[in-house]
Amino acid sequence: MSNGILFEVSDGLAHITLNRPERLNAIDAEAARRWRELAQEVAERDDITAVLFDAAGPAFCAGGDVAAMATMGGSGEVVRELADIIHDGHRVFAQTPKPIVAAVQGAVAGGGLGFMLVADYVVAGEAAFFVSKYADIGLTPDCGVSTLLPEAVGVRRALQLLLTDRSLTAVEGQEWGLVAEVVPDDLLAARARAVAEHWLSGATGAYGQAKRLVRDSVARSYADGLDDEARTIGAAFDTPDARARVAAFAARSTR
Repeated sequence: MSNGILFEVSDGLAHITLNRPERLNAIDAEAARRWRELAQEVAERDDITAVLFDAAGPAFCAGGDVAAMATMGGSGEVVRELADIIHDGHRVFAQTPKPIVAAVQGAVAGGGLGFMLVADYVVAGEAAFFVSKYADIGLTPDCGVSTLLPEAVGVRRALQLLLTDRSLTAVEGQEWGLVAEVVPDDLLAARARAVAEHWLSGATGAYGQAKRLVRDSVARSYADGLDDEARTIGAAFDTPDARARVAAFAARSTR
């Protein structure tokens, strides 16, 4: 089993950790395959209802390990195949109705932006910073960056990051919409876990379906979205969890 990405499940929470700190957690071919496998496992397992995504070492992720592939005689076709594998994992994580919180520290560069934005809620340490760097090595966005970045910050700001050497601090990243909150670095792990535990202790299914509705909205019409909302809230209302919560709410409101 690959040690490039660690994985454990406990009490409904899947914990995924990028674990190549000596390479700034850049994703090589082995880690890419592991990422795709884990995405499928998370989607298929009924005992997983939320995901905590983080990284070992001083940096979160520098994207794909293109430098390693180049020194090993890689070609454009090999890079494309690696990107396709990573993207397969991204698609599954985006589509699964299980909320994901990411804890990010240090450098989030290149494709690392795409890995971060796979998460539905991002907590950043105060020393985190965000930068593109694709054009510095003559490459173009991958790892979902060309879609997920403008979704998060808007087209104009996405272009600022991709077409210049602009680097954002953690606070600037929050102001732009890249991350939800910024905390002291020594509190990062605890805060991200607290977000996940909030989901687990609440109406987890409802959180997951809210995530799915919003993620799916990008690729469908408003009318289709309304139909999906109606179906989803109807199905949610019939679940034992929702019935108990609605009944409790009704009892409180009539006191």
